[in-house]
Amino acid sequence: MRDKCAIVEIHYLPAISYFSALKNIDTIILERFENFAKQSYRNRCLINTSQGLAPLTVPLTDKHGKVFIKDIRIDYSQKWLNNHWRTIQTAYGNAPFFEYYSSELHEILFKKFEFLFDLDYHLLSLCLKWLKWEKIIQETLTYNHSMSDCIDLRNVINVKKRDENIVDRSVVPYTQVFGNMFVPDLSIIDLVFCTGPQANKYITPS
Repeated sequence: MRDKCAIVEIHYLPAISYFSALKNIDTIILERFENFAKQSYRNRCLINTSQGLAPLTVPLTDKHGKVFIKDIRIDYSQKWLNNHWRTIQTAYGNAPFFEYYSSELHEILFKKFEFLFDLDYHLLSLCLKWLKWEKIIQETLTYNHSMSDCIDLRNVINVKKRDENIVDRSVVPYTQVFGNMFVPDLSIIDLVFCTGPQANKYITPS
C-alpha cells in the first residue's frame, strides 16, 4: 500500500482538528515557503480556562510585507513566555496528566527559538510523541501551488473560517477541567493533559 502524504502549514500547539486531519497520514510535509498569514493558528492556539476560551499568541517581530513563514522571528522583548506558562499552569494544573507532560512542554517553550517555524516544529514533534504517532516529517524546498502526489491541507484548519464539520468530527468528547459543556477543538494540550496516554483514542480521522 502506498504511503499517504499531506502538505500542511505549521501551527503553534495545534488544534485537535489539525491532528484529526493528519491521523491517517504517513508523511507530513510542512510548508516553509508560504507567506506568513496574520491572525492565524501559525502563532496562536486556544485553551480552556476558568474564564472560558483563552488565546495564547506568540508575538512576532516581522509582521509587515511578504515574509516566508520560515523567516518569521519571535519577539522576546515582550514577556509572553512567562504569561503563556502561567496561563497554562492555571488552566491545567489540576488536569490528571499535567504533571506527567508539562516538563517537556516547558523545556521546549523556554529554549527561546529565534524563529517561529522552529518553535512550532519542535512542539509538533513533541505532540506527535505524546500521541505515539510515528510519522515522517519533511519540509518543502519551494512553494508549489498544487500538489499532485500529496493531499493539500494548507489552510484547511483556518481560524477565520472554521469548518464546523471538521471540528465536530475531529474528537470524541472527553472530560475537561472547566465547564459543564464540552468545548471542541482546543489546542491538543487540552486533550493530552486531560486524557494522557489515551489521547490518541479520542482523535477521529477526518
